[in-house]
Amino acid sequence: MRKFSLFVIIFLSINFSAQNLSETQKLESLCKVWGFLKYYHPSVAKGNLDWDNQLFLKLNEIEKINDKNQLNEFYSNWIDSLGRVEICEQCKKEDNKLYFLKNFDLNWINNQIIFSENIIQKLSYIQNNRNIGDHYYFGIGGRKVFFRNENSYGSKFMSKEISLLELFRYWNYVEYFFPYKYKTDQNWNDVLTEMIPKFLIINNDESYHLTLAELVTKTDDSHAFLFSPFISLHQYGRRKIPVEYSYAEGKLVVTKINSNKFNEENLLKIGDVIYDVNGKTIPQMVNSFGKYIPASNSWGKIKKAKNLFLFTNNDSIAIKLERDGQNLAIKVKTYLLRDIINGKIATPEKWKFIDEERKIGYVNMGIIERKDLEEMYKNLKETESIIFDLRNYPKQTILPLSKLLLPENTIYYQFNFPETNYLSKFYSRKNSIGHRNNDYYKGNVVVLVDENTQSQAETTTMMFKQHPKAKIIGSNTSGANGDIIRFNIADLETSFTGLGAYYPDGRETQRIGIIPDILIKPTVKGIKEGKDEVLERALEYINTGK
Repeated sequence: MRKFSLFVIIFLSINFSAQNLSETQKLESLCKVWGFLKYYHPSVAKGNLDWDNQLFLKLNEIEKINDKNQLNEFYSNWIDSLGRVEICEQCKKEDNKLYFLKNFDLNWINNQIIFSENIIQKLSYIQNNRNIGDHYYFGIGGRKVFFRNENSYGSKFMSKEISLLELFRYWNYVEYFFPYKYKTDQNWNDVLTEMIPKFLIINNDESYHLTLAELVTKTDDSHAFLFSPFISLHQYGRRKIPVEYSYAEGKLVVTKINSNKFNEENLLKIGDVIYDVNGKTIPQMVNSFGKYIPASNSWGKIKKAKNLFLFTNNDSIAIKLERDGQNLAIKVKTYLLRDIINGKIATPEKWKFIDEERKIGYVNMGIIERKDLEEMYKNLKETESIIFDLRNYPKQTILPLSKLLLPENTIYYQFNFPETNYLSKFYSRKNSIGHRNNDYYKGNVVVLVDENTQSQAETTTMMFKQHPKAKIIGSNTSGANGDIIRFNIADLETSFTGLGAYYPDGRETQRIGIIPDILIKPTVKGIKEGKDEVLERALEYINTGK
């Protein structure tokens, strides 16, 4: 009898404990249910309710809930109040689309730790009879999604409820519309678990913006950003040392000294190799910035962070550097941007010959435009090689260039588009480019790439790769490809990739980048000597064939 009583006490204790829910568990479930109903429930999706206000009300109600039974009664009443969901015959129809399902995961609906069988059935029914067609909260331009009809509450910290709304709104944007959700370092469900407590303790504008920036960074996407004047001015600073530099081997090499309005001397010199700024090495600075700078990979972090290294709000920066074989420690004065004179920059040529025999052409893809292509090709057509420099961002020249250079129509990329009638699913289509062209370019097509080769530049690189004598030279590209979705979160500009982009065989480029055929990166020695080592390697390949 005593053993039986002890068993009952233990069972009841375990059962009671299982019914109790933490604040984070309750808010996680609310975020997911609110977002799911927003996009799936026909009445909500048609804009028949003030959905933000619904969340504010439910946030207040859920605070009083302590256990699973109360939570499920709360969800049952809420779902019932939204009105009857009619059976959707169109939802059952199959189509011929090739679906990409790595992002699709509504398994949280079946979480029996949180939801009762009744709620699981209600949510599953809505999934199977979801909204089809027009949607109040997003539209389609071509195959690109844009968000709409979202209320703005300003960029200042107002309340816990508004902060949680912005977290829930952004989390569900990524959940249903980000094609690379499955590629993030941290599972997107775990991101929500981690970020809820951080949003609950926000109490001022600074922590609000920084926590939002940390959330955006969790996408691990170089297309993502959060434009916050507060972070730019207060976290990174608005004063800088008036120099220009290049990054190589974890160091900064000074390449130009800019003057200032006060005609004051700059202690730095061209060729100085900076390895420490205010007591941090350059890699340490990249890591410290990394929490708030979204990027697809480590070189993407460097690309975004490298312009911030010599910014501060202080009057000077402590620098450690190497000059003429000696290590020096100096303090260098900083200036407001308006007090720095950058000087004139020579306009680079759109295209040119780079050898005396006129056998090698060079095209700067960052500045050449569609209207220039016919003239460029007319002049470079008889060369033995053309170097296309894509260490920049091109100007929508991919299609006309393909018609000039490629011998025939070819599949060069696979794109994944959002399935707006079943959100979080994407469908795949292969893109072809070019046409039958007996007069195609017969020489070598050499393409220069690095971490600045991003998005459209990566797609253009893949087009060039279809040429029978193409060679990609440089370092890994950005690893952020596909059109972007721009929108606001907490009234701050932000974005992430909106379309998935893959090789024709389905291999990924996101977070990996396009891997060059010949790997070469700038070195400190080369930069000091004024060399373009990537271009030099391309010329070596052209001359030797290897």
